[in-house]
Amino acid sequence: MSVVFENRVALVTGAGTGVGRACALRFARLGYGVVINYSRSKADAEQTANEVRQIGGHPLIYQCDVSDDQCVNQMIQSVRDTFGRLDVVVNNAATTNFISHEKLADLTESMWDRMFAVNVKGAYFVTRAARELLGQTPGGAVVNIASVAGITGSGSSIAYCATKGALITMTKSFARVLAPNVTVNAVCPGPIDSRWIREGNPEWDLEAMVADYPIPKASSPDEVADAVLFFATANRMATGQILSVDGGQTL
Repeated sequence: MSVVFENRVALVTGAGTGVGRACALRFARLGYGVVINYSRSKADAEQTANEVRQIGGHPLIYQCDVSDDQCVNQMIQSVRDTFGRLDVVVNNAATTNFISHEKLADLTESMWDRMFAVNVKGAYFVTRAARELLGQTPGGAVVNIASVAGITGSGSSIAYCATKGALITMTKSFARVLAPNVTVNAVCPGPIDSRWIREGNPEWDLEAMVADYPIPKASSPDEVADAVLFFATANRMATGQILSVDGGQTL
């Protein structure tokens, strides 16, 4: 295991699977202590933690629905008590409903409320709670996992697109508020070859979806993690920036 960033700590929300798991493992390989947040997928989170341990990392698993502000504050306090510091927050936790955009009546108010609670308020609550701890050491970073859906308005549902658009603008707002000690940036994946899409809507043909992109393939979770790691570890001048990782979809 590399110890380039030994003693630093990264919190990844929704770290049980997909991009969250890929980020947790990448941070662990760099020597970070890793906080693995999950809401319902305990078995997945434990699997991520086991993989972190196998590469010599030191994980903290914490169950918390990020839309619960009190629970978020307790989670950050646990990070403080366990590690005494926090260097990176990856706001990855998200939810959606796969509703065709033209089916307006099928997208219910409760769906809207839940998506905004997790995808937008959750990122706000986590960043707000972590602000003080992030600012205590040089090089703090927040990386939000948004989506090209927030740019194009095309995605799993109209509400999901709206939440990711909101997360993009919130990234810019937080970049101003947390400067100069903490950078805040967003990564906007296009389609990702992961359980999120393949099980979320089995009717989607992922290969056909990306066939006309300049790079005609879906991203892997590791390829999205590459962008996250750049913002978290290799950059101190970019803040408030939005990076699409989409095979050229948004060209």
